[in-house]
Amino acid sequence: MIVDLPDLAAMDAFGARIAAALRPGDVVALSGGLGAGKTTLSRSVIAALGHPGEVPSPTFTIIETYDSLSPPLIHADFYRLEHPSEIDEIGLDDYREGAALLAEWPENAGGFAHEAACLSITLEIAGEGRRAIVLPGESWLGREP
Repeated sequence: MIVDLPDLAAMDAFGARIAAALRPGDVVALSGGLGAGKTTLSRSVIAALGHPGEVPSPTFTIIETYDSLSPPLIHADFYRLEHPSEIDEIGLDDYREGAALLAEWPENAGGFAHEAACLSITLEIAGEGRRAIVLPGESWLGREP
C-alpha cells in the first residue's frame, strides 16, 4: 500500500491511524533516508496516543519510553548501532515486554519484518511532501492504517 503524505497534516493523520490500530507487541519499523520523516511520523503517533509534551528524538539515547500511553510505547532510533547484536546489550527485549515499538532505522538492529506484528513503512521524499510504502505483517492484516 502507498500512502501519499503531501504535508504535515497528512503525516499527522497517518500517525493517528497507526496509533488507533496499535497493540502491545506491535512493531512499526520506519525506514528511509535522512530527512525522510521517520521522526516526524513517530512524533505524530506518540501525540495521537495522548502524549502531551515534547517528543525528543532518541538518536543519542537510542530508546525513549512512554509507559503511560495505551499501549505503552518504546521509541527507538537505531541509526547509531554498528551491529545488530548491540540491541541485546541495550536490553531491547526487556523494554518491549507489553509495549509497542516504533523503530527508526530498523535495518541497523537486524530488522523486524520477519515478525507477524511488524508494520514496515518506508518513507520517501516526494516533491514537497513524502510517500509511505507500507507493508503489513500478518497480524496487521485487516487493521492497516
